Amino acid sequence: MKILRSLDRLPDPFRRGALAVGNFDGVHLGHARILERLAANARRVGGPAVVLTFDPHPVQILRPQFAPPPLTQTDRKAQLLTRWGVDAVIAYPTDAAFLTHTARQFFDEIVCTRLEARALVEGANFFFGHDRQGTIDALRGFCGEAGIELEVVEPVVFEGEVVSSSRIRALLARGEVDLARRMLTEPYRIRGTVVHGAGRGASLGFPTANLTGVRTLLPAQGIYAGRAAADGSIWPAAISLGPNPTFDEGGLKIEAHLIDYRGTLYDRPLEVDFLARLRDVERFSSVDQLIAQMHRDVAQARDVVNECSPETLELRQ
Repeated sequence: MKILRSLDRLPDPFRRGALAVGNFDGVHLGHARILERLAANARRVGGPAVVLTFDPHPVQILRPQFAPPPLTQTDRKAQLLTRWGVDAVIAYPTDAAFLTHTARQFFDEIVCTRLEARALVEGANFFFGHDRQGTIDALRGFCGEAGIELEVVEPVVFEGEVVSSSRIRALLARGEVDLARRMLTEPYRIRGTVVHGAGRGASLGFPTANLTGVRTLLPAQGIYAGRAAADGSIWPAAISLGPNPTFDEGGLKIEAHLIDYRGTLYDRPLEVDFLARLRDVERFSSVDQLIAQMHRDVAQARDVVNECSPETLELRQ
């Protein structure tokens, strides 16, 4: 996957193809439908499949107080996009000057001049240009004038509602990671760096990797079943998000116990996938009660991961 950070001197192999513009945060099933059509259009016009996204999200510049927490960092987003046949991701460095472009300016300067797009693929609710003044109808008119083919893709509906990044954020904020997973192309993932903690997990028989520096949305507090990659293997994991009330510790902690793992992870990056929520964070009246519950959590987490075979986790449609 090629990630480009500028449209200046754009390499020729990434011009004159099919283009999709959008944030693609989370890369969910609605995005996947657009990406499938993008790849098909790229093959038809004999050019690359290119996604133009924005880093940072425009809302972080225009209304930072309302900016939603991202579901994916740019490199993770590019990784997911390439699995759907995207040849290049342009993570355009958004700034205030760029956001003053009118819809017409954006189309003429970016779509036509810089990228020389031969086909566009967008969702039905696509907006572009200053103050989101460019609608899909305006885009259809611009494309007609420029001789560029436009395909408008209808949204994916799951359990009666449209799949969207905002819907997935709301689910994660409630801890409903299993339902969110069913609308994402891959399970929800966070990434952080493993740091030294109090060492209490190891003393209880359940050593944990304590994560810091997570830059994406955290699910609701609770105990989760998940998985993590370390030393070339995938490990089932029991994950705790929240405080340690049994020990009167109130701060938010992100702790992952990699089941059966025996290595050392300190100062290394670690990615953790969330598969299912097991229970709330609880205060136990004794350490023995806590340990007994941790044994149950680990057994349940192992079962969840075993039930989620690669075929089960494969959500591409």
